[in-house]
Amino acid sequence: IQIERKMFHFTLKENPRGRFVRIIEESAGKSNSIIIPYSGLADFLGTLAKTVEAANKLPPEIPPQ
Repeated sequence: IQIERKMFHFTLKENPRGRFVRIIEESAGKSNSIIIPYSGLADFLGTLAKTVEAANKLPPEIPPQ
């Protein structure tokens, strides 16, 4: 997914300890990643959905001058 100048890659993987999702953020030649164990994925998505709901209730952003 490309959002503004950043690319996000989502990968479902598995190792001997279990399944997980790796999210990689790439921007300006640098990358960061987080790994979410599959067992916590539903909680992660629920929290993300609540964050989006809260953001949608905020007043519109004031553009920089």
